[in-house]
Amino acid sequence: MKKLLYTICALFALNATAQQTPAPEQTGVYTIMNATAHIGNGDVIENSVIVIENGKISAIADATTVRMDIKGEKIDAYGMHVYPGIIAMNTTLGLVEVDAVNASDDEREIGTYNPHIRSIIAYNAESRVVESMRPNGVLIAQVVPRGGRISGKSSVVQLDAWNWEDAAIRTDDGIHINWPSSFRRSGSWRNPGPIEPSKDYAEQVAELTDFLNSAKAYSATPNPVGLNLKYAALKDAINGDDNIYIHVDGEKGIRDVLTFVKENSIKKPVIVGGREGDKVAAELVAMNVPVLASRVHDLPAREDEDYDMPYKFPKLLADKGVMVALENSGSMERHQARNFPFYAGTVAGYGMDMEKALMMITLTPAKILGIDKDYGSLEQGKSATLFISRGNALDMRGNQLTRAFIDGRDISLNSHQTELYERYMNKYDAEIKR
Repeated sequence: MKKLLYTICALFALNATAQQTPAPEQTGVYTIMNATAHIGNGDVIENSVIVIENGKISAIADATTVRMDIKGEKIDAYGMHVYPGIIAMNTTLGLVEVDAVNASDDEREIGTYNPHIRSIIAYNAESRVVESMRPNGVLIAQVVPRGGRISGKSSVVQLDAWNWEDAAIRTDDGIHINWPSSFRRSGSWRNPGPIEPSKDYAEQVAELTDFLNSAKAYSATPNPVGLNLKYAALKDAINGDDNIYIHVDGEKGIRDVLTFVKENSIKKPVIVGGREGDKVAAELVAMNVPVLASRVHDLPAREDEDYDMPYKFPKLLADKGVMVALENSGSMERHQARNFPFYAGTVAGYGMDMEKALMMITLTPAKILGIDKDYGSLEQGKSATLFISRGNALDMRGNQLTRAFIDGRDISLNSHQTELYERYMNKYDAEIKR
């Protein structure tokens, strides 16, 4: 009974402090003047004019060479910067609110092979964690299930919505496979032993291959007897309509994945994590396999690895021609997703051109997700999903948003965190004046 009451009280508290009311559909016109526009494709317009109409960017130009009439509300952003909405890849945003409350945890399903599980229907658009993304410019996210050998299907959402139906940009964009580990650490967590080859590795890879072959046979059967939800869920990925995201680290694991991709004729593979992928870069480029590079703000994966490897890893891949976007899985991943702009900033600090680093969290992920026709860059005809920052948004000191728009809707930048900040700053100011 005590546990039940605790759960009810916790859920009531979560609902009582739900996020800001989503912005209404755009009705007027906005014209953003005098800002430095970071297009997202590597280009920059130092003195830009951007017109937002009917949820789209109807015009974007260099104000020093093109004269345009001001329409609707003029937003003077002199000395500020405009960016496309940042896309957070491989997140569990909206799937878990409080880890200690089971009723608010929907990130994984029981079982090993779950390609039929859809993350989108578990997505909580009213999550307080979700609303904390927007003040940093993170406006779009890929919501990914966890667990098992095949976790299920991810979907792409915008982060200012009433429910998952309103939030969805693309549902079921791909299947997620957790590649078996070829090595494991012996001993216990209290007394770890040396790293040694996994005895079950070959068997687990064979089991995964058999499952995929069975799904192919099922999909190729004109009128299969009985409905197999698991096999049917793989049809679009097998046909090449959806991505197959393979979560793997280590040189051997990545090489084995590439062999698996060839042998099974996987049309749209994506490597997630990909540590040591720089050692296999030539093969990744030859097979046109993009990589969602593992979290930048992290520790080295091996004892003999460079201390700054996580910081420079995305650049090492990009310099060798690999298509690279950033991802954020790991400890406290939902809350840390608001740091995506700073991950790109760190990559830039370790040698990457600033605009190319920006591409890793805007246009490149949009291309991988198949939504680049509408999102990922500031271009005429695309969705007006963008934000204005007082300074460099990839720098913690400069990332100070003044306005943000999702599909042309002027969204709120308030959150539980900003309310607490204002509350205690007022308290501090009052004590100073005493």
